[in-house]
Amino acid sequence: MTGANHGIGAATARVLATAGARVLLTGLPLEQSRDAAIPDAYYADRARLPETVAVAIRDAGGQAVAERLDLAGDDAPALLFDRAESAFGALVRILVHNASSWVADSFLGSGPDRHDRTMRPVSPETFDQQFAVDARAGGLLMAEFARRHIARVDDWGRIVTLTSGGPDVFPQEASYGAAKAALDNYAMTAAAELGSHGVAVNSVMPPVTDTGWVTDPVRELLEGSWTLHHVASAEEVAGVIAWLCSDDAWLVSGNRIVLR
Repeated sequence: MTGANHGIGAATARVLATAGARVLLTGLPLEQSRDAAIPDAYYADRARLPETVAVAIRDAGGQAVAERLDLAGDDAPALLFDRAESAFGALVRILVHNASSWVADSFLGSGPDRHDRTMRPVSPETFDQQFAVDARAGGLLMAEFARRHIARVDDWGRIVTLTSGGPDVFPQEASYGAAKAALDNYAMTAAAELGSHGVAVNSVMPPVTDTGWVTDPVRELLEGSWTLHHVASAEEVAGVIAWLCSDDAWLVSGNRIVLR
């Protein structure tokens, strides 16, 4: 479970552990300059250590270990799978990729975005920062999952990725939207190729989810939208992800599931 030190990732780790899964969770505390338009609650949530989430799961009777690891590294996927197999003495059969290195960039250049957050121009730096974790790491994690799954001739597996925007436009978060679109494509291709090996793969697009970043302007935007219906909690989204990882969801694969 990546990106599990806060928000949707942490909630999903808790729900999966409650359902009986043994969870390796990973995440890195946010290290970037603060933006005055983003509430302090968001930064407090993103600063949480993955170990804190793992301890809470164990205190509640679940099984969890934490690993702080930069997913941009070439060896990160293999290290994570090795760590999980070493910790639990079992093979990895569920992969949930939630980690994201969010960047607000635009073809309009620098300045405030529609929520008064600081926007940067699209550049090699914003591309690399966004794609390294969302798309590249996501694809390599799926590849490592597939390699080990096929090698052991397993017939049950689940992969869930978290997306946002997908193939649609994503104004003022250009690289974020593009990276998620690439991740969607990886997931749909994995679903097509791994279905005969018993692996169901889906991509989940959460609704506006309050992990500390939702401000009054965001709520006002929601009220005037035909497609965004309400502000969800991380736990609500986690419930859907956990269901997709269950036996009951076997017939659900190759979908970009949009939550409202």
